[in-house]
Amino acid sequence: MSHRSPLGRARGLGSAKQGVHHFWVQRVSAVALIPLGLWFVFSIALLAAKGASYEAVSHWVAAPSVAVTLVLFLAAAFYHGALGLQVVIEDYVPQNGAKITLLLLTKFVAAAAAATGIFAVLKIALS
Repeated sequence: MSHRSPLGRARGLGSAKQGVHHFWVQRVSAVALIPLGLWFVFSIALLAAKGASYEAVSHWVAAPSVAVTLVLFLAAAFYHGALGLQVVIEDYVPQNGAKITLLLLTKFVAAAAAATGIFAVLKIALS
């Protein structure tokens, strides 16, 4: 028989106070991706329909408004993707060691891919 109160027994087992923040950040990034994703898809479709050459696409990316929008799109897309994968891993991977490894790997890959994409855009825009 325990002399601890129900609150004492539950302490440390409840909410980590991160769920609401994660929920809102994921929703905000999703809302940001709606116009950014539509802009990206229509822009690429227009360039493809024109049969744009490598030089034409490079010139398009070099425009300041396009470069900034591409950077925002890349950052939001990879961040949102990492948040979504985090939820899937937390929900469906039962072993703690595998869960931590996959979470770290997911964050690393998302950050590396976003940094690579942003570097490519900046390299084109600033050259």
